[in-house]
Amino acid sequence: IMKEIKLLDGKFYDTKELLSKMLDDDFYYGFMHKFAFSSSSIKLLLESPKTYHNVMTYSQNEKQSQALRDGFLLHLLVLTPDYFHKQIFVDVQSKNTNKFRLAQEEHGEVYTIKEKEDAERLADAVFRNEPAMQIIKGAKVEFPGVGVVQGKPFRAKADVLRDDCIIDLKTTSNIKQFEKAANWYHYDVQAYLYTEIFGIKNFKFIVIDKKSCDIGISTKPVSDDFISSGRDKVRYAMRVYKDYFETEETDLDSYYIDIKL
Repeated sequence: IMKEIKLLDGKFYDTKELLSKMLDDDFYYGFMHKFAFSSSSIKLLLESPKTYHNVMTYSQNEKQSQALRDGFLLHLLVLTPDYFHKQIFVDVQSKNTNKFRLAQEEHGEVYTIKEKEDAERLADAVFRNEPAMQIIKGAKVEFPGVGVVQGKPFRAKADVLRDDCIIDLKTTSNIKQFEKAANWYHYDVQAYLYTEIFGIKNFKFIVIDKKSCDIGISTKPVSDDFISSGRDKVRYAMRVYKDYFETEETDLDSYYIDIKL
């Protein structure tokens, strides 16, 4: 681990101190969201520089979409159940109620009973799956990492970290289409970045189908081609960042996508 790391604000930070603070979700999804790249920010840059700009400018915290809220709760329940039970759940089915809004005003981050029940249904499928539980048992969970990849600061939080492997917990709407989804959602970017940041070559997935509750497990690490694909995407995203955010004369408002029919 390097002693210091330069973040996107141009300042140097003690790496061990950063890693300690990154155990706190507010710091990880707040401060580090702004001043270090992640697989999520790379996905935004791959979509478009305007998408990246808008999210980074107007979103103070990363955990805002419903998919991220659902994934966050599932990860808590499977990996750190004590923390899951400390969350505040409001007895409503929808977030569009006065009761929910009042709870938000009082407590900040709150969740609905429906969100809780959805997480419990999926987590139960994992808990009942012995091969999946054997992978998780005894490993480090929700373990933060920070490092320099392709000359830029990156952050990561490994769902499951073993001495010889990184395992990521994913949900899918169709487990039989997960291979396509992995490319569409740029999971190759995450695999590449995590293997670089944590210095561990092997990356695997545990996947839960949100409809059937079927479990998918990578019995072998993802391929070298999958990792290489992620590396190429990060390289492209870094070019986009350089062209639109490190060059003063670039006019982001003039950015357009060439449509060919």
